[in-house]
Amino acid sequence: MAVPREGAAADAAPPAAGSVAFLALMALAVVLSMTTWFSATAIVPELTRRWGLSASAAAWLTNGVQVGFVVGALGSSLVNLADVVPLNRLMAASAAFGALANLILLAEPGTAGAIAARFLTGLALAGVYPPALKMMATWFRRGRGLALGLLIGALTLGSSLPHLFRALGGGVDWRLVVALASAASLAAALVFAFLIKEGPYPFARATVDPSRIGAVLRDRPLLLANLGYFGHMWELYAMWGWFLAFAAASGEAGNAALAGRASLVTFAVVASGVPGCILGGWLSDRIGRTLTTALMMGASGACALAIGFLFTGPAWAFLLVALLWGVAVIGDSAQFSAAVTELGDQRFVGTALALQLGLGFGLTVLAIWLVPLFAGWIGGWRWAFLLLVPGPVLGAGAMLALRRRPEAAAMAGGLR
Repeated sequence: MAVPREGAAADAAPPAAGSVAFLALMALAVVLSMTTWFSATAIVPELTRRWGLSASAAAWLTNGVQVGFVVGALGSSLVNLADVVPLNRLMAASAAFGALANLILLAEPGTAGAIAARFLTGLALAGVYPPALKMMATWFRRGRGLALGLLIGALTLGSSLPHLFRALGGGVDWRLVVALASAASLAAALVFAFLIKEGPYPFARATVDPSRIGAVLRDRPLLLANLGYFGHMWELYAMWGWFLAFAAASGEAGNAALAGRASLVTFAVVASGVPGCILGGWLSDRIGRTLTTALMMGASGACALAIGFLFTGPAWAFLLVALLWGVAVIGDSAQFSAAVTELGDQRFVGTALALQLGLGFGLTVLAIWLVPLFAGWIGGWRWAFLLLVPGPVLGAGAMLALRRRPEAAAMAGGLR
């Protein structure tokens, strides 16, 4: 049986009435809910001193979220959760649960308890991020790349905020960072519950069908889009998760402008992804998904290679490359999801998105774990990010291979 796909005709649909207001509300809710993702990562220096964390335990405060997200995303794809449950209810419940799980850190439950709390936070976020992508697609056919880019920009800004809380707080207690992140996530739950609804281009409702996972994995165009995403994800969260340590080490190694400013620099680098996502969405709707993602991954891979040469300065060059990396490393992210909404069976878009994200975030667990080990093996942080370079190289290759396939004409109104 032929698989229903979107095409150029669908892309010609006019903008939906109220789509701009929806986009603003959804972006706000995603910013608020995603503050819990790096709430522990941003305060690792304080928690390490207070709890006596080892380097491995500190890494698992970040990786715990990743593992929880993977379990949640793959579990939801198995039962087609985002295709059978009303999306606003799913996101509201998940954001509220994430806020409560994040608050467990305030009880100082010990290393194992903190990692478990981070796992639960990631589990909750799997009920926010993939459904948000699907719901955004119900409002936009024309300009979907830009709309999803703005959504990922909101995710990026929300992920960066804990670093800003810490940087601006100075000597403020670490508990305030945790409390602010949870309060933001609870506010997001209210927005999802009462102000968000599906748009005028809904996907067909589905019944629970675990066999759809196999169908997604066997679909060649989707496989290539997913391989591109996996290369992108190998780099993204390891860079985000370890840039604070990298910047701090750079300051200690003689890059004087970074000394004592690692949190602020990390916020700026991660937050620079917001204009990157907007740029990626704008480009994707004009030159195509595959070319945009390949260009972004080429740029981010080059920055991962170059940043080590600037480890000890000059500071202006270090910051320039770091900010460019922040733009490129996330700028293409939404376009892999946009490709899934256009290439996949329209009845199971939520399942395909959850599977893509679940497997991609599974790779981030490995990359986040390996980066500090690699840094120790090579004698320091300077060349640690070389480990990430193969990801964008392989990902760009997969997207260029997808560009050559006839099915790629279903993306971006035929722009591929």
